[in-house]
Amino acid sequence: MTCDPARPKPRVLAVIPAFNEEESLPALLEEFRVVGPSLHCNLEVVVIDDGSRDRTSAVVSAAGVRVVRHCRNLGIGATVQTGLRLALREGFDAAVQVDGDGQHPPGEIARLLARAALPDAPDLVIGSRVLTCRGHQTTPLRRFGQVWLSAWLRLVCGAKITDPTSGLRLYGRRALTLFSESYPYDFPEPEVLAVAAARHAVVVEEGVEMRARQGGRSSIYGLKPVYYMIKVTIAIALAYLRHRGRAALPSLSPVPQPGAFHVP
Repeated sequence: MTCDPARPKPRVLAVIPAFNEEESLPALLEEFRVVGPSLHCNLEVVVIDDGSRDRTSAVVSAAGVRVVRHCRNLGIGATVQTGLRLALREGFDAAVQVDGDGQHPPGEIARLLARAALPDAPDLVIGSRVLTCRGHQTTPLRRFGQVWLSAWLRLVCGAKITDPTSGLRLYGRRALTLFSESYPYDFPEPEVLAVAAARHAVVVEEGVEMRARQGGRSSIYGLKPVYYMIKVTIAIALAYLRHRGRAALPSLSPVPQPGAFHVP
């Protein structure tokens, strides 16, 4: 990665969507405290508490981390969008989405930042566990869903993504502008890729290592992955058709900020 030392480091907001994650958040936030200074950016962290019924907000506040709380449960899509809107409104150069269940080691953010600083300037960087085949992998049923959704995205949108359900992703300023306006509501990660393809965003993947959930329970269990796969298959096609023909992403780009990712 080539960086201009005369330019300030980019400001990056780590957005952690959380719903009943009091078990996993203390250790995750401590990791951010330790790892943050070593990242090539000025990193700030915010937890978006989606109306949790446990002590999620309390443990975040006790850790000295900023928390934004929804008055009721709105779902993962609205929770992530709250963080993206906050990043755009406060002039951050990028936002990185990190799950609140501890599956995404904060140290892996460095890989996304390095990819974002390359000359092709991607709008969205997806952390892919498939590219590395290291660390925790999903169940066989979920892996089948991964393969299916990857093939479906390629067929419908022309998007070549190996890990479409990954929740570890970095949004550049153009992506912040786009998804602050419109963000899929339910199970949004694959739908976001369809929207990005329709709006001609530059999306790339970077291999990362993930781990098992560190606490709490996933909202997708039992036979829910089957329902998820059927629903998202339909949603991907609808999202792509709905956004195709709208203005391409470059027309949405705001004026670059002084600390934006830059390669001379």
